[in-house]
Amino acid sequence: MMIERQHQQAVAGAEEAALPRPTGDQTVRSPRISLRGIRKTFGSHQALRGVDLDLYPGECLGLVGDNAAGKSTLTKIISGTYIPDEGTIAVEGETVRFSGPADARARHIDMVFQDLSLCDHIDVVGNLFLGRELTKGPFLDRKRMLAEARHMLDSLEIRIPRLTAKVEKLSGGQRQAIAIARAASFNPTVLIMDEPTSALAVAEVEAVLALINRVKARGVSVVLITHRLQDLFRVCDRIAVMYEGTKVAEREIGKTNLEDLVKLIVGEGARQ
Repeated sequence: MMIERQHQQAVAGAEEAALPRPTGDQTVRSPRISLRGIRKTFGSHQALRGVDLDLYPGECLGLVGDNAAGKSTLTKIISGTYIPDEGTIAVEGETVRFSGPADARARHIDMVFQDLSLCDHIDVVGNLFLGRELTKGPFLDRKRMLAEARHMLDSLEIRIPRLTAKVEKLSGGQRQAIAIARAASFNPTVLIMDEPTSALAVAEVEAVLALINRVKARGVSVVLITHRLQDLFRVCDRIAVMYEGTKVAEREIGKTNLEDLVKLIVGEGARQ
């Protein structure tokens, strides 16, 4: 009996040893996007000087820095608008090379630009389905487009009473929500947002931040560029700080504050 118990204990110990051990945050995560040594030069200007950056599933990464720090250039490389001069991009562990935005979208990477790229003289439904209209024979299937547009907006808890209203008649927050909904409807795994809360009223800012949290909760990786540093603490999990084309720091949201970020943005913080 003693030998049998010792044998059972030895087997149980071996099985326990074979189980994966949790790390400090209890999970081992693999980055969805991994950038290494990204460089980009425009003429004599070095916009990016060897940037490394990882982006994980279901997180919001705040990307901050002063004007000309390299934020927009970096995100345009991730979204396929720019091609890096040097460095590598890996998506889900596979090294890729984008030749344009269509290649990035094929990898479910989409971007909402600061100007929103909406057609003011087209209604809400038309903007949501712009370039991918639903048809019934040679005609637009407006009935199905209206139904799917309503479902699309409801799933993100976006309240637009009249889907047949021209976009030019909507508020800034509603326009921003439509741009985000259109990008989210492509089922992105990575969604980049460039200054989504600039020039919005307080209530509209709150609605857009709530929308970012809902998108993130779906498992989407969100990159948020903003000069409204207070917004970062509402939606972000991590913050990366750019300065003169380099990433000078990365912070978990619970381990930084506004004063720390401002010092890093103006180049006074420690580089790490």
